[in-house]
Amino acid sequence: MATLSKSQIEERLVKEFSSLLTESRIKGFPIDPDRKITYEEFFSDKMLIITAIRIGIPYPLFELIQQYTPFTEGEWAEFLGISTKSLQRYKASEAHFFNPIYSEKIIEMVEVTKAGLDIFDTIEKLNLWLNTPNFSLGKVKPIDLLKDSYGKELVLSELVRIGYGILV
Repeated sequence: MATLSKSQIEERLVKEFSSLLTESRIKGFPIDPDRKITYEEFFSDKMLIITAIRIGIPYPLFELIQQYTPFTEGEWAEFLGISTKSLQRYKASEAHFFNPIYSEKIIEMVEVTKAGLDIFDTIEKLNLWLNTPNFSLGKVKPIDLLKDSYGKELVLSELVRIGYGILV
């Protein structure tokens, strides 16, 4: 796949998430098919996130997400608790949808990436921050905390503090 800019990837993410949400029908989670969902709106509307999780992230959308985030295939496998071989097998199956437990983790990593890019502006700077031991996080690398939801919340909280200029 050709390398796309951050804004091009975000545009495609919006299109893919909107398509996923409007083409799928989940009982109790109606999405207006004419509703144009923005990237910002998706991440601020918890019901849209829940709907996407329950539908499941299709592998082509996951590939786009991989381009958007600073994480390697090995790191993705570790976050999801699956092998890289499984990821490669899913890639070979064009119709693969990740189960809700994996879809939730995928969306969490997009959320961290989005927050990090809002603070650091580039993937390179975000990646450097993620891989540098952080005093405020107990001298642990932020990337090492992303394996579970509680760690992800700590990382997001630290990004918010940095955004407000609170450096402890």
